[in-house]
Amino acid sequence: MTGAVPRLSALAMGLTNLPLGAYGAVTLVTVPQVLAARHVPEPMIATITAIALIPSFSSFLLAPILDVRFSRRSYALVLGALAALMTFLALSRLDDLLQLGTLLTVGYLAVALFNNALGGWLGSVVPPDEAGRLAAGFTIGNIVGTGGGAILFITVLRAFPGPAGAALISLAVALPLPLLAFIPVPDSERRGARESFATLARDLAALAKQRTVLRTLAFFALPASSFALTNTLGGLGADFHASERFVAIVSGTGCTIAGIAGSLLIPAVIDRLAPRITYLAIGALGALFTLSIGSLPMTPATFAVALIGQNLFQAVAFVVESTIIFRSIGQANPLAATQYAFLYAATCLPITYMQAIDGWAYGKGGLPGALRADAIFSLAACAILLVLVLHWRRNRPRRDKPLTELAEA
Repeated sequence: MTGAVPRLSALAMGLTNLPLGAYGAVTLVTVPQVLAARHVPEPMIATITAIALIPSFSSFLLAPILDVRFSRRSYALVLGALAALMTFLALSRLDDLLQLGTLLTVGYLAVALFNNALGGWLGSVVPPDEAGRLAAGFTIGNIVGTGGGAILFITVLRAFPGPAGAALISLAVALPLPLLAFIPVPDSERRGARESFATLARDLAALAKQRTVLRTLAFFALPASSFALTNTLGGLGADFHASERFVAIVSGTGCTIAGIAGSLLIPAVIDRLAPRITYLAIGALGALFTLSIGSLPMTPATFAVALIGQNLFQAVAFVVESTIIFRSIGQANPLAATQYAFLYAATCLPITYMQAIDGWAYGKGGLPGALRADAIFSLAACAILLVLVLHWRRNRPRRDKPLTELAEA
């Protein structure tokens, strides 16, 4: 029930998001490593990875299904198990690139929808004052799954080749699923068979009218705290004269520890400072940090500082983004999973286009050009959003009606 006391803390609930990061490690790190060792051409590896990642930004189109008929806990359990199964099947089909790509894509769709179901469910269970801790747990679960998987999975496959290694990794992806039994399901989750997609369509129309949703979408669309350089710097170790082993250690261990530490600290900040202001402060400070990198000598030590710093800023920014999303959901929200999916997809948008901009700037002006472009766009976005946030705070409109009321209207 909604009023029930959760058996797990908000932070522990968020850790159940580990399958998202673990599956990402399989797709982005482990499979490319195995294929490269088998002398598969790099363009083919990149194509398989790019296709598999399509559901990461398009799964929100299917998210409304998660708010119909069954509880979000049921959807999360089934989708998490499906992602684990696809992991096993994909790692068992490494010799057939067509099957491998298909299985990885289906698995990524399953884990993306798992994330949406989990986010909508937990966002409607945890009180608003605990949203920051839930967001921290979500971020840590993702970081641990990605960082731990990147380090361990390839070792597992080498030590246990064939089905045994694939089974162990799939079990790691499914590891937190039993914890879902210890999280309550609110009354609004228990829908009868008569709920239909016609009702869902009315609810979607109501969602599109919510000021909170529209403002949050606009807020996340600009690259104030995207820190897209985290996805670029890992491949630029040679610019800093850093060895591949050094890059791997910094990327796997250093960034994971920094991300966890930042995620644990940020909820205390959000308790004292409004999340949107915190978000813009992180973006501005991160942009200044990015600019400062260009003035340092291009050494391995600078590479470590740059990559760990960028990952730290991105992790704490994601905690704040998730906090804003969870607070916007509220309890007894019939479209919790859909709302979470839409807003989560919005946070991915600036990372996508800023990575393209950073790459273009790198081609024109090398690393200094990429650093300047990323920082300037971020500072400009922060300035624009600060004006909007101050305007919203000065002109607070009446609160949105609950979605249940709007759907009945």
